[in-house]
Amino acid sequence: MLSFALDPDLAPYVVHKGSIALDGVSLTVADRTDSGCSVAVIPHTQSATTLGALGVGDLVNVEVDVVSKYVRQFVQSPTG
Repeated sequence: MLSFALDPDLAPYVVHKGSIALDGVSLTVADRTDSGCSVAVIPHTQSATTLGALGVGDLVNVEVDVVSKYVRQFVQSPTG
């Protein structure tokens, strides 16, 4: 299990069992807190990507699921 802190601007878009991409690797969110998330990574993914070389404090590129962006925009819209 790998755990990551999230930028407060991205955190609302991350949901338990939702999709997240870390350094271009699409993963499923295994756990979610107010300030971060955890993902389970299988050994093949860990060895075939940059995720296996990450250390504590390393920065990663985070891409949230576009569907969560659409839902949030709809819910916050005056007509939603």
